[in-house]
Amino acid sequence: MKVAIMQPYFFPYIGYFQLINSVDKFVIYDDVSFIKGGWINRNNILINNNKQLFTIPLSNISSFNTIKNTTIDKKNYPIWLKKFEKTIYSSYKKAPYYEKIESLIFDVLKTQVESISDLNRDLLIKISEYLNIKTEFVNHSEVYNNSSKKGEERIIDICLQESAKTYINPIGGIELYSKDNFNKNGLELKFLKSKNIEYKQFNNEFIPWLSIIDVLMFNSIEDIQKMLNEYEFI
Repeated sequence: MKVAIMQPYFFPYIGYFQLINSVDKFVIYDDVSFIKGGWINRNNILINNNKQLFTIPLSNISSFNTIKNTTIDKKNYPIWLKKFEKTIYSSYKKAPYYEKIESLIFDVLKTQVESISDLNRDLLIKISEYLNIKTEFVNHSEVYNNSSKKGEERIIDICLQESAKTYINPIGGIELYSKDNFNKNGLELKFLKSKNIEYKQFNNEFIPWLSIIDVLMFNSIEDIQKMLNEYEFI
C-alpha cells in the first residue's frame, strides 16, 4: 500500500492532486496546528490575467488551534460566498468548462459545515471523484490515536498502522524526513516533484501553479488525468 499524509488545503494546486492520485490512501492531517499564512483557507485564481489571492473567512484563527477545530466565520461566510461566486463568474465565464465546474465547486461551498477541515475534505473528495481518482480518504483524527508522537515518528507510525510499504511526500518535505529512518521501519520513502505543467488560459501568457479551480476551468477530465501523471519521484 502507498500512503500520503497532508493538511487539508483549500482548492490546492495540481501537484496536490498528483499526490492524491499517486497513493492508495490519503490521510487528511486534520489534527495538527493551523498555520497562519498557509494554504488551509486561501489560494490563487486568475483575475484579469493576473494571479489573485482569495481567502475564506475563519472565526478563530490561531496556531494554538488544530485545523479541525478552526471554524468558518458564520457571519461573514455568506457575504464572502456571494462575492466569490461573482468573482468566479467574471473571471471564468468564458472558460470552456465554466458551467460544469461552477456547479461542482459551489454545490460543496453552499453546504453547511463548521470546520474548514471538513469543507476542504469535502472539496478534495468531490474534485477527486470528478477526475475519477480512486484513492481512499481518511481523517487522521478519527483513526490513528498517536498524538503523543511528533514529526517523522508520527508519520512512520501512521504508515505502520496501515501496513504501508511506501510513503510519498511532496518534494518540499525533502529536508524533513530521512529515507534511512523509513527504511529501518521497512518503508520506502519517495518525494513527488511536479513537472512544469502548462495549458491554454484564454489567449494570454500562461500563469502557473494556480488553484485547481483554474485547471478545471480550462481542461477536460482526460487532459487533467494526463497532468496527474506529470511528475517524477526523487
